[in-house]
Formats: sequence, C-alpha cells, structure tokens
Amino acid sequence: MEWEAWAILAILAAAGVGLFRHAAGPDVILLGGLALAVGLGIVDAERAVSGFANPGLVTIAALFVVVAGLEATGAMRRFVQPLLGRPGSLRRAQARLLPAVAGLSAFVNNTPVVAMFLPVVSDWARRLGMSPSRLLLPLSYAAILGGTCTLIGTSTNLVIHGMLAREGPAAELSLLAPAWVGLPCALIGGLYMLLLGPRLLPDRSPVFSAADEARSYAAELVVEPAGPLVDRTIEEAGLRRLPGLYLAEIVRGDEVLAAVGPQQRLRAGDRLVFVGRVDSVVELRRTPGLAPAPDQVFRLDAPAPKRRLVEAVVSDSCPLVGVSIRAGRFRTRYQAAVIAVARHGRPLRERIGDIVLQPGDTLLLEAPEGFVERERHRRDFFLVTTASEEPPPRHARAVPALAILGAMVVLAATGALSMLAAALLAAAAMVATRCCTTAEARRGMDVTVLLTIGGALGLGEALAASGAARGLADALLALVGDEPWWGLAVIYGLTMVFTAFVTNNAAAVLMFPIAVAAADALGAAVTPFAVAVMLAASNDFATPVGYQTNLMVFSPGGYRARDYLRFGLPLNALVAAVSLIVIPWVWPL
Repeated sequence: MEWEAWAILAILAAAGVGLFRHAAGPDVILLGGLALAVGLGIVDAERAVSGFANPGLVTIAALFVVVAGLEATGAMRRFVQPLLGRPGSLRRAQARLLPAVAGLSAFVNNTPVVAMFLPVVSDWARRLGMSPSRLLLPLSYAAILGGTCTLIGTSTNLVIHGMLAREGPAAELSLLAPAWVGLPCALIGGLYMLLLGPRLLPDRSPVFSAADEARSYAAELVVEPAGPLVDRTIEEAGLRRLPGLYLAEIVRGDEVLAAVGPQQRLRAGDRLVFVGRVDSVVELRRTPGLAPAPDQVFRLDAPAPKRRLVEAVVSDSCPLVGVSIRAGRFRTRYQAAVIAVARHGRPLRERIGDIVLQPGDTLLLEAPEGFVERERHRRDFFLVTTASEEPPPRHARAVPALAILGAMVVLAATGALSMLAAALLAAAAMVATRCCTTAEARRGMDVTVLLTIGGALGLGEALAASGAARGLADALLALVGDEPWWGLAVIYGLTMVFTAFVTNNAAAVLMFPIAVAAADALGAAVTPFAVAVMLAASNDFATPVGYQTNLMVFSPGGYRARDYLRFGLPLNALVAAVSLIVIPWVWPL
C-alpha cells in the first residue's frame, strides 16, 4: 500500500482509540480526523465533504422533524399505552412490550422510541410489582431489532442505503427490503427474550430517582367534556395504582366524593384531586382527557420557584466525559447543580466535585426551569426523568401526526416517492399542520449525529481513495480464501466487533468501503455485503456502549456490564447466524 493508505489507517486507529476512550465527542474526533486527511492530501476537500450531501444523511435530518411532531403531539404515547395493559406475569408483560416497541421502532427512529418508553415502562413495572431491570433491557433490544426491519428504523440503515445507491440502481434497497432479514431476526430474538428473559435478566432496582427526592404536590385536573375519559370508571381510565400518586377525591359541582372506589364513573367537568410526587403529577397531566384546573388551590410543600429535579444519563458524546465535575465547571456550563451520581447500579459516595464522569453515569440534578427545554434535543445527556412542568402534548394534533407518518411510509413503500422526498414532505407537513412548531423542529435536529455521520462518510471516502480499503479487504480475504460466504461472514463479524467499541454509525460507514472492496475482490454482488454491514452495525446487544439505546437503559435499570454479556452475547450470536443464513438467500452472492 502507498503512504496515503498507511496514513489514513493511522488516522483511523487514532480516531478509534479516541472514540473508545471518549477523549471527545464522536463528531469532534471524526471531523478532526477528516481535517487531517484533507490537510495531508489523502483526499481532496470536495470529496471529503460530499458525505454531507448523502441522501441518507438528509433523510435523517428530515426524520428528526417528523419525530419532533410525534413527540410534541403525544402521538406515540397515545398509541402505546393501551397496548401495555396489566399482565399478570413477567413473560406476559414482555409479550405485550416487545411487539409494541419493535413495531413502532420499525417506522420511527428507535432512539426516541426508547426515550419515550423509558418512564412509561419504569412506572408500568412498578405498578405490576416488578423491578424495571426485568423490562428495560428487553425494551432496548426490541427497539434495536425493530429498527433493522426498515430503512427508517435506524439512521445506520439510511446512511448505508445512501452509500449503496451510488453503486448503481440495481444495488438500491426499498423501504421494506431490510425486513427480509430484520423480521426473522426480530422474531427469533423476541422468542429468545421471552423464553430466557425470566432466567437471565437481573432483578435489580435503580439506585435513585428524581422522584425519590421530589416534595409532595397536589394538583387538580378536570375531565374534559369531549374527552375519552367521560363515562369511564376509575379502573378503566387507568387512574388506580398510580406509582407515587393517589386520587384523593373528586369534586363534582358542590359535592365532594372522598375515598373514591375503582368503579366510580367519571363525568364531564369532574375535578380530580391527586396527591403525590411532583414528577408523577406532571406525568399524569399528559393523559388525554385530563386538563389542569384553572384555579388550583391544593398545594402541599410545593417545590421552590424555578427549581426542578432532573435525572439524566451521561451520553458518550458529552464533552465532560473523562473530566471531573469541578474541573469541567458543570454548574457554569449547564446552569445546573449535581446532587448525586450513580454508576454501574451503585451510588458514588466520594465528593461530588471530584467525580470523573463516564458514559452511562446517572446524575440527579437541581436545575432551573429552562434546563429540560434547553437540553432535551442535545445529546450531552439522555434525559430520563424530570419533574419539570413541561407544556402538555397537543393531543388534538395527534391524529394528523399519525396520518402524516402513515402517508410517508405508504408513499415510500409503494415507490410513489423516494425515501428522501417522502421524509422531506412529511417534515414540511408536520410544521404546516402545527404538529410541531418551527422552534421544536429546529431543536429536534440532532446536530451531533449529523456531524458524526458526515465526518465518518468523509473518512470512508479517504479510505477508498487511498487504496486502504482494498488493501484491508485483500488482507482479510487472504485468511478465508475465495469463498464469498466466508468473506461475508468476516465482514459481518468485523463490523460487529467494531461497533461494540465505537459508535454504530461510524462503524457502518467506515466498514462500507472495505465491504465493497471485498465484494469486488471476490467477484460477488455488493448488496449482500452492504446489508451485512447494515445489520452488524446495529445489532450489538453485548455491551452498554455498542448502541445508544443500551446506554440509555443502563443506569435506570441498575444494570452492570456483565448483565449485557450474559443476556446479550447469546443474542448477538443468534442474530448473526440468522443474518448470515438469510442474506445470501435473499440477495445471492
């Protein structure tokens, strides 16, 4: 190989070490590596930045707006809550949860799906008398498996599809094409979780919750006259056995109904007085059919003005990873004070300022009113539980939001529009129909993800232009000979190992040129190799950092790293086996 190939391999090795050690955000590391590659003349500047025009990248940006509309209207929550119900056992609870999560993740990016389900499933588990750790890891795994069933379920699929399209029309994939492999993997993975989950999943509790520290709060909510709760019983409305909250009384005109029974029917205009934890009251206000009373008078030890308690999980892209709370000037940077820190399911007892932050750490923060709104769409933290008084969802726009999502899927699936065109049209429709405001759409853009993908695409171009991709492919194939299936297995396995240590998008984009070179050297079709990279980069279940949804449930579930190995490593092997059998059958080598 020429010096350019060795130089780009050295840059990639340094970037890999930086990503593994969380030396900086993935966008900073990859864009820095790209800048160095351009400066050394390994790849010209125009080709280096061409990745930012990748159709998959632009589609992801549009889908962020679509997801913002679904979240702002509460459409996903309205769709999901009736599916959960009150099962009587862990296996039945998983049987309800897994299909709902996987099905939704196939058509909505799986990361916001997990973010939306986290508090719902945690409260649901407590109502059922179960530890959240028995359900949160299956939540993450189901979202990953469901996301691989379509092009829009995960950003990895979209980016690889955009790169694959440049190989020619014959190599392109339709919206539902990944389901040929993703659906069997999801079905077998779901069966594995149902059969072995009760035995392999740990029974642990999260170390602390913002709810544990919140003060008591009472609030009155009114049954809306035209809402879905009119004439339903307390039981049917889901207002019994609420975690940390109870219905104290119903005020009906001049009559006060105390000690309300489960069969009491609700009437339009009933004023319901709830007493309990502030975060539970805030969550309850999101229920369709309930509205805040205009003249609340019941307040018990309410929080101080402009004080909010937030539980947040540190993401792998947080700039303070590897830095102590004091040295990173946490309070100055985020205008929030750290009250407590938990790691690997256990609270840290050392002085708060001396704690060096790591990905997956759970922080209990005291923050001003604007913190949640400011940080919600950034990726420094995964916000898990908040006691903030956020604006209630616009439930009246939930049906239009779901209709827009459905129209986008139909247009893309039937080929009437390209995936990019359908996503752009749906994003515009979300704003035009006021499902989300322009400010919410702008905040919904995850710039870190977009920059990370763009930087990785540029490095992928440098890998191909320097000849390093072909050199690596030749070295790998020398180990397995000229049998295409073994070459496919090596590419899948290497991608799976790579994604366990760096971000899934970076692993996919950097492995793609190597996969193309391997297919070319073997005289095989490109599509099966690209699909192998697509699936291997997403289906990591054995580590907390291999996929961001795994990291999101880490501390809320009180998990330890070995829990992922114990429950996820067999699933890794199972999904790999299914993929390597089905891929060459659907897309012949």
